[in-house]
Amino acid sequence: MPLLIRARLLTFLAEPQAPDDHASYRYEEDGALLIEDGVIQAVGSYSEVSARVGADIRVVDHRPHLVMPGFIDAHAHLPQMQVIGSFGAELLDWLNTYTFPAETEFSNVAHAERIAACFLDELTRHGTTTVAAYCSVHPQSAEALFAEAERRNMCIVAGKVMMDRNAPDGLRDTAQSGYDETKALIERWHGKSRLHYAISPRFAITSTPEQMAAAQALAAEYPHLHIQTHLSENKAEIEFACSLFPEAKDYTDIYARYGLVGPKSLFGHCVHLQEREADALSEAGAVAVFCPTSNLFLGSGLFNYFGYKRREKSLRIAAATDVGGGTNYSMLRTMDEGYKVITLQGEKIPPLLSYWQITRGNAEALSLGHRIGALEVGKDADLVVLDASATSPMRLRMEKARSLAEELFILQTMGDDRNVVETYVAGRPVKPA
Repeated sequence: MPLLIRARLLTFLAEPQAPDDHASYRYEEDGALLIEDGVIQAVGSYSEVSARVGADIRVVDHRPHLVMPGFIDAHAHLPQMQVIGSFGAELLDWLNTYTFPAETEFSNVAHAERIAACFLDELTRHGTTTVAAYCSVHPQSAEALFAEAERRNMCIVAGKVMMDRNAPDGLRDTAQSGYDETKALIERWHGKSRLHYAISPRFAITSTPEQMAAAQALAAEYPHLHIQTHLSENKAEIEFACSLFPEAKDYTDIYARYGLVGPKSLFGHCVHLQEREADALSEAGAVAVFCPTSNLFLGSGLFNYFGYKRREKSLRIAAATDVGGGTNYSMLRTMDEGYKVITLQGEKIPPLLSYWQITRGNAEALSLGHRIGALEVGKDADLVVLDASATSPMRLRMEKARSLAEELFILQTMGDDRNVVETYVAGRPVKPA
């Protein structure tokens, strides 16, 4: 049966250029969405949309809450759910001490299936409807995540990591097996339901030149696929990576030499890019993924959000939780920490820009803006319903709120999963109890 959702509606038309850029968004105080077969069929004022439908339609009234496109997380790690909040290490020690031991457990199919369900539960609990995710080196971890996402009809981008060195026993594939397993997963899952495969060499440190060449071969065979990896997160990482590929100009050039830098390449972190590297990413149309909670937690550094945007060769940017180096599944919390990172560099990110980033902005960065990220006719009905008065401190604060931007900023700075009234995936309510 078609569904009519009545609520306050907010969607972005373009990237906001100023704190009060009202032309960048559309807001309906009493709005409605008509959804059928998981797709938005009509959007506008309630009076306009309701006049077009018959009496047999199902109506859900979410007033006075705010409905937006579902949040999009551009970088997260399925196998790291049980190491989130691990104490006292920087990146390379953190991987060896906490992450790699946890990832060895994903050779067990039952464990992979359990964590895949928990992972998507937590994302939807926090209003996230699409994620770009890394699985473990084990193909069964990717099988588990894709199967669970298909069951929920979620749009995800994911892949098993390829890594054949500098990792413990049980966490290494080979150049050939990494190629073969990735190819089999692509053939089985990519394009099925709402699933997208990402070729995923973990990072240059854990892939030999032979495996990087295997990733290059996959990228040439499947040029429409995403590529995801890590870049310039931590200074020790950069030094180690460059020592392993001494012929490269810099860390970015390692990936470029293997044909892995393009418009669907997602580079996690990019905290310490040199000018030449930023130019190279920009010229290729690649995406730098801002992971503020993990960069702060692991002490990696401050992502230069506005510096990258305002350079002559502007960089495409996405934002992400980076769970479990990141410390929260919420894109609200992510942009709260992002605000602080940017503030430490002497600037402020306005609320409108924050919410554009985690909806339409991230959709465009993932090259999925034709399907998700906005409340528009023909887009998939992935939605989040937000209540800025869900907690007693927020109710008190909201008594003084005088604008939509102020409401959004309160949600961003004080909000969490309690503010998510409901999450819709392809028109179906899915927030776990």
